[in-house]
Amino acid sequence: MNNKRLAVVTGASRGIGNAVAVRLAREGYNIVTMGISSEADAEKGLKKIKDEGAAVAYVRGNLADKTARRSVVDESMRLGGIDLLVNNASMAPRVRADILEMSAESLEEVLSVNLTGTFLLTQTVANIMAARVKEGRGGIPSIINISSISSDTVSLNRAEYCLSKAGISMATQLFAVRLAEFGIPVFEIRPGIISTDMIAPVKQKYEKLIEGGLVPFKRMGLPEDVANAVWALASGRFTYSTGLVINVDGGLNIKRL
Repeated sequence: MNNKRLAVVTGASRGIGNAVAVRLAREGYNIVTMGISSEADAEKGLKKIKDEGAAVAYVRGNLADKTARRSVVDESMRLGGIDLLVNNASMAPRVRADILEMSAESLEEVLSVNLTGTFLLTQTVANIMAARVKEGRGGIPSIINISSISSDTVSLNRAEYCLSKAGISMATQLFAVRLAEFGIPVFEIRPGIISTDMIAPVKQKYEKLIEGGLVPFKRMGLPEDVANAVWALASGRFTYSTGLVINVDGGLNIKRL
């Protein structure tokens, strides 16, 4: 590619991941990403990243698949190594069902992508980053996990998603402690109600709730709001922080009477 820093951003062809990759590209990163869409279907989002001057490599595959995860890592190493890992890719349940009716198949599918796949990719990358630091090669890399307000906010009709994001919150703390000896920071961003394809089926419901005062900022979040937070953490300015959780939710997490 070139001498730019390299970020792996999973799920960067659309939504939050695309906004994150575009922002990182604007700040001088090249991007490696993965997703389940064909390259042709992903091209619109990938073009936005390229338009910021970044070189982009796309790996088609499911995060739950070991071979796909390995391909992302191998491609990144071929292009110079991983300076930043942004774990963004996730899926919602295919069918929103009450927790008493949720199927085992749905639980397994969501956890395999959102939690297991993300954890195992992070484990592989963390080992590579730690080895790099020990060998004194390059600067200090970092890891940013995109979880969700659902990590500690109950949604009875998508328990699978809540469980997966709660797991990511704990994974953030685990990796933050384990990698601290290498000076590698691990952060978590918890988006609230963000205007993406994932919430399209219930967007009108959320808009009414926001109008009624659910969110202090009285608006739905944008993918760019999350991207701004990612860049703030990736910029290297949080020099004595790790395990930090940033809420990007317009104040939704604040306890109010």
